[in-house]
Amino acid sequence: MTDRTEVAARLAAAVGRINRKARTDTASLGYGIVSALASVVQHGPLRPGDLSRLEVVTKPTMTRILTELEQRGLIVREADPRDGRAFMVSATEAGVAAVDAARNERTGIVAGLIADLSPDEVDAIADALDALERIAQGPKAPERA
Repeated sequence: MTDRTEVAARLAAAVGRINRKARTDTASLGYGIVSALASVVQHGPLRPGDLSRLEVVTKPTMTRILTELEQRGLIVREADPRDGRAFMVSATEAGVAAVDAARNERTGIVAGLIADLSPDEVDAIADALDALERIAQGPKAPERA
């Protein structure tokens, strides 16, 4: 029987090392900023508080990130249609392009990391991707009635 604790430890270590190797500062944007922008592109428009929970950062940290993204023209703030006191953030075309560029660069780095693997090793990684993507998504939110 497979020891799930050992698998978890090895997976955490391997994913951490791969992630560190694949991090880039595309267009002088740090990893955290690119991550937040990618979340806005994927899930936006979002309230800053929702984005900070999604990114698992404090609200003051998210405020700094959003200020930088707005100054660079990568997001825009709009009034929240449900609450005029709040605002939502959305990605601009330049923001979408920045996320695409970062993803392409990261994909190239990871492609280089797996370039020397055997076809069987690449197949084994491919076979594990569905499960890994499920883990990465986390628990599903309950559907609203």
